[in-house]
Amino acid sequence: MARPAWIVAAGVLTTFAGEAAAQNRGVYPLGMSAINSGLTSEPGFTYSNLFLYYGRNESKGPDGELLATGSNSVLMDMNSFVWVSGREVLGARYSASATIPIANNSLAADATGSISGGGGLADSYYQPLILGWRTERAGIRAIYGFLAPTGRFEAGQDDNVGSGYWTHVLASGQTFFLTKDKRTAASAFQMYEFHTAQEGTGVVPGQTISLDYSVMRMLPLSDAMSLQAGVVGYEQRQTTDKSGPGITEQQAEARYAVNALGFAGNLSLPTRGVGLGLKYYKEFSNRSTFEGYSLQITGSVTF
Repeated sequence: MARPAWIVAAGVLTTFAGEAAAQNRGVYPLGMSAINSGLTSEPGFTYSNLFLYYGRNESKGPDGELLATGSNSVLMDMNSFVWVSGREVLGARYSASATIPIANNSLAADATGSISGGGGLADSYYQPLILGWRTERAGIRAIYGFLAPTGRFEAGQDDNVGSGYWTHVLASGQTFFLTKDKRTAASAFQMYEFHTAQEGTGVVPGQTISLDYSVMRMLPLSDAMSLQAGVVGYEQRQTTDKSGPGITEQQAEARYAVNALGFAGNLSLPTRGVGLGLKYYKEFSNRSTFEGYSLQITGSVTF
C-alpha cells in the first residue's frame, strides 16, 4: 500500500474568542486527527495547510436542552511545518512540528444580534516531541505539545482571537490495519489538555479530553494515485471544573460534552509527495456548548 503522503503531526490547537468564564470547548480543533493518527511519514520535511470551518446554530444546556439559537462560526487557516528525522529514539522515529494559525470567529444570538467577533493571528502550537513506532499491522505515536498564547487577547474585549492562557497537552494516536492487504484501517487519537490561568482574569479553564476516530478503506485509482474513504467521528469532554475569581458554582459545574459523526476522503499522490483531504462532521447530543457541524479541507506537500 502506498504511504499516504499527506500525513502530518496531529494535535494542532485553537480556541474561541472570549473569556474562560464563558468556556464552552477545549482548545483542540476536533476531528482534524481522525485519520491515520498512529502513522509517522517517511523522513523529510512536510508543509500542510488545513482549512477548518466550525458552524453552530444552537446553544445546549447541561442536560442537552435547547437554550438559544443564533450563529457561532470559527474559520481557521492552519499552516503546519513538520520535520521527520531519519534517526530513532527509544526504538521510535522522532519528529517535531510547529503550527501557525490565522483565525476569524464570530458569535451572534437571534434575540440580541452580534455578540463578539475577531480575526488575525491565533495561538500557535508546537510539538517538540513526537515518537512513532511501527509494526507490521499497527502504528502508534506519543506526543507532547504546548499552545502558546500568541493570539490577541484582552480581558473583557469582544474581538479576541487568542485564549490568553498556556495549554500543555499529552496525546497519542493509533492506527491498526484490519486486513492483510492493509487497505482497511481503524484509527484513534486521544488528547488531554492541561490549562493554566488566563491572563487578566485569573480563571483556570476546566481540563479537557478529546477523541478522534475513523474506519477507512484505501482504493487504488492508478499506479500513482489512491483514494482513502470512510467514516469519521469525534468526541470531547470537560473533565474538571473551571475555577477562579468570579466563577459561580453553576458555571464551574457546567461541563461540556461534544459528539459528532461524518465522512471523509483523501486523495494521495505518493510519487509526487502531494495529498488532498476532505472531512465533514455533524454534531449531536451536545451539552453545555454550541452544536452544529464542521467542514475540514487539507492539502500537503512533502519535500
